Amino acid sequence: MKALYKSGPHAGFELVDRPEPETGAGDVKIRVMTTGICGTDLHIQSWDAWAQGIIEAPLIAGHEFYGEVVEIGEDVRDVKVGDRVSGEGHIVCGICRNCRAGRRQMCIHTVSVGVQRDGAFAEFVVIPETNVWVHNDESVTPELGAIFDPFGNAVHTALSFPLVGEDVLITGAGPIGLMAIAVARHAGARKIAITDVSAPRLELARQMGVDLAVDVSRMRVRDAQQELGMREGFDIGLEMSGHPTALPEMIDNMNHGGRIAMLGLPSQSIDIDWGKVVTHMLTLKGIYGREMFETWYAMSAMLSSNPVLHRSISAVVTDKLSAADWEKGFEIARNGTGGKVVLDWTEL
Repeated sequence: MKALYKSGPHAGFELVDRPEPETGAGDVKIRVMTTGICGTDLHIQSWDAWAQGIIEAPLIAGHEFYGEVVEIGEDVRDVKVGDRVSGEGHIVCGICRNCRAGRRQMCIHTVSVGVQRDGAFAEFVVIPETNVWVHNDESVTPELGAIFDPFGNAVHTALSFPLVGEDVLITGAGPIGLMAIAVARHAGARKIAITDVSAPRLELARQMGVDLAVDVSRMRVRDAQQELGMREGFDIGLEMSGHPTALPEMIDNMNHGGRIAMLGLPSQSIDIDWGKVVTHMLTLKGIYGREMFETWYAMSAMLSSNPVLHRSISAVVTDKLSAADWEKGFEIARNGTGGKVVLDWTEL
């Protein structure tokens, strides 16, 4: 099969022939149709300090995908050949305290598809049946199915706290931040503001229906509050960027008792005003991945019940290329000016 392969501990990928993965007794083999390019994949491609600390090459990367089941192991019970599926990329042990308590997203032995084991930048990928999400909704296209993983990040983050009637600040208008706009609107938020420095991404945010898209290279969040007619600060903060200035400014603009969900991974230590966190009684919650599998049920339910949200999430995919043009796709994703980039593995 063709696969994007990292042959050793160095920068870059190669589109080469690799053996097809074998299907274990509890596994499902999927013919990959589409894959999304994630920030994690950019780190792995460039072989930066983060990648060097977590990746063991050789490796096939890629963890955001959609495809068709072509083979199942002898112990597989529910998934069937021919099912159209996406996959939960975090494979858990099932026996640690969190797993046994039903908190699988907190498994201390998590192995990530495309990071610690071969992933989906290939014509075929194998994952356990327990990680397969079958799409029963025919309106889920291959492009939309490929971004269920990051859509799940947006859903998990946005739904961490009740949103009905709340004023929401989102920092970072990348694909996940953009999807969080639609989720927050669906969940009943009052005013939604988003920050970034990319004019194209801020324009995408406006198309998604955000109340105010803030270019923080020209305007401060406090000024945005005034423009929205707010008096007491934001009730909910969704930090999606990992930028070192985003969280401190968010904290400065939260109402007393405000709640912040943090998904963005900072590349350096961030100095925040802990006195303000304490005296303003703020709640900070770290988010990693998706709740297994409550987030997946929420995603599917929202998409099937809300055509506006369905269109908005689908519109986050701004570029689709043949997997043969993967280098161009990675270049577009690395530029960080558009939405989600999807590679088509049916065109090689």
